[in-house]
Amino acid sequence: MGQRKEKLLIGAKLRRLRRTLGLTQAQMADDLDVSASYINLIESNQRPVSAKLLVALAQVYDFDLSDVGGASDARLASELMEALRDPVFDAGPVGKNDVEDVVNANPDIAKAFLRLYSRHREMSIRLYSDANPLADREKVEVLEQTDRSVDSVREYFHENRNFFPEIDEAAEALSAELFLTTDEPHTTLTDRLKTRHNYQVRIVPAHVMPDQLRYFDRHHRRIDLSELLHQSGRRFQLAVQIALLEYSDLISDHVDRAGLPDRSARNLASVSLANYFAAALLMPYSRFLKECETTKYDIELLSHRFGASYEQVAHRLTTLQKPDARGIPFFFVRMDSAGNVSKRFSAGRFHFSKFGGACPLWNIHDCFATPDQVRTQIIQMPDSTTYFSIARTMSRSEGAFDRPPTKYAIGLGCDIAYAPRLIYAQTLNLEAIPVTSIGVNCYMCERENCPSRAHAPLNKRLVFDTRSRGVSVFRFQDG
Repeated sequence: MGQRKEKLLIGAKLRRLRRTLGLTQAQMADDLDVSASYINLIESNQRPVSAKLLVALAQVYDFDLSDVGGASDARLASELMEALRDPVFDAGPVGKNDVEDVVNANPDIAKAFLRLYSRHREMSIRLYSDANPLADREKVEVLEQTDRSVDSVREYFHENRNFFPEIDEAAEALSAELFLTTDEPHTTLTDRLKTRHNYQVRIVPAHVMPDQLRYFDRHHRRIDLSELLHQSGRRFQLAVQIALLEYSDLISDHVDRAGLPDRSARNLASVSLANYFAAALLMPYSRFLKECETTKYDIELLSHRFGASYEQVAHRLTTLQKPDARGIPFFFVRMDSAGNVSKRFSAGRFHFSKFGGACPLWNIHDCFATPDQVRTQIIQMPDSTTYFSIARTMSRSEGAFDRPPTKYAIGLGCDIAYAPRLIYAQTLNLEAIPVTSIGVNCYMCERENCPSRAHAPLNKRLVFDTRSRGVSVFRFQDG
């Protein structure tokens, strides 16, 4: 699919870099062996940056070329646009270019505004809930999703693009030390816990641990795993325990630097980083990326090759962001049959709403009708960004006759430009496949006459006409 070439304007970013370094335009021009007038033209966005200058910036100032793509700024602009649509601001029609100008000029101010807006929403919803303890289910879900601790940890992972190089390097080194590429991982990890830490691993009947999958018993020096876990789940939980026992200092250093608001957020971040370590241990970066490229990102085959679950592999794909060895920047979402999103990550520009469900036109919802089958779709967001989406169901653990396993849908996707590199698109004519236009969710979507619309958009004035009935009851005016 042909991609339109765009001029790369980095004026605001270059100006922020220069001011951070305490340089004048003339001094930066000398360092880069260009004219001061050229630096001035770039900073004022009157001249696009050249590839040669980008390389010079990276060499002279250790400038991160990945920042040029604007994945982080695009997400920030999308969140700011979403906030400004709230009727409380009465902002009127604010264009995408206006919002991007604000973000490019000073992203810190945009982030501060979003933090203030988040607190406003939290207080407003809590006041509503306190005044009406029988508040409807949707309001309760919104209240839960605005939990400060959870949001702060999600923001921390987003800011780091779901990539933590120090943890990846430590996990890869331990994987090589334990010869996990050749030895059976479960036996190797069990031996490690026994010989290094004197902990015994037990597989425990479901009725003994009805509500837990792993329990760390320090007093009896044992680690209990539920019999309901798949083998991949058992390996993963053992790897998590090793991370918590042997790399607690490394994890604590990351949590300390995160500046999280409370103990709950710190504990959640610690658990999340231990999970990150576990995935990196079982799927070490260099080998995993090589196999991804070899198999054309065949998730099912990768899961067999690394003894991991479909979800573990899909999640790991979002972390391949090493500057000199990048994988495809995927987004990841896990959803239940009711449409509740329980996990979401994005290494690219894909934007998830902080409240509300996903668009019903996204075929991730249809996966439950075709269990264990991969479904593909080309989706386009309101800002015209287009993605290739992969979705299928999975269960997190085995069940029993009176305790069926919980089913989830896993959605994975990337910019349409990367689709030819995927096994799932090899037999498809990407130019001929219809593109499905979706929104972030119904609250944020401005598309008219959508038959699947469940809620009115927040920034539109509704129109009800007694003389006619449209495909959607939520008809609205612009402005």
